[in-house]
Amino acid sequence: MSDKIKVAFICVHNSCRSQIAEALGKYLASDIFDSYSAGTETKPKINQDAVRLMKEKYQIGMEKTQYSKLIDDIPDVDVVITMGCNVSCPYLPCKYREDWGLEDPTGKDDEEFEKVIEQIHKNILQLADKIKNGVLY
Repeated sequence: MSDKIKVAFICVHNSCRSQIAEALGKYLASDIFDSYSAGTETKPKINQDAVRLMKEKYQIGMEKTQYSKLIDDIPDVDVVITMGCNVSCPYLPCKYREDWGLEDPTGKDDEEFEKVIEQIHKNILQLADKIKNGVLY
């Protein structure tokens, strides 16, 4: 079992933003923290626009390595990042919590998806920096 900090990316359906964050966390910061995503509900599959754009932009095959999970399906975590649920975000016990307030791009055009992906990319790098520098808790 890893002794790295465990980060959970949470949104209600665990099909788009939190899945993108899990994939980018693994891609950009796996040396700093372990990434998980989950929600209070699941979808039969990850958002196909997210899958397609992550494959185009980063060559990440999310559909091969990830699936929609409930918050009970992931290990205990140190950090919880909520995506911006616009309702009450799912609760998970943790040492540090942050809300990224991201709009759900589901049903929108590629440009909106790309904006969200870019913001998650930036946020992952900032989070990795905070963890590396010990400024979370």
